[in-house]
Amino acid sequence: MDQLAAFDVPTFCDRYGVSRATAYKELSSGRLLGTKVGRKTLIRSTDAEGWLASLPNFQGGSRTSRHER
Repeated sequence: MDQLAAFDVPTFCDRYGVSRATAYKELSSGRLLGTKVGRKTLIRSTDAEGWLASLPNFQGGSRTSRHER
């Protein structure tokens, strides 16, 4: 995969598998850092990787089915 210095929001969403709404929610909350260049929002690749690393780990295990609740 090519290493870009920064992603625009659509590219970030494609690479990290999140929706546009989620990306902007994370930017608004400050959990994901971005920068503006004119009207365009850019996310540095280092900030994207830091955001990904900060997400909680998935805790797999037994699930209670809806019928067992």
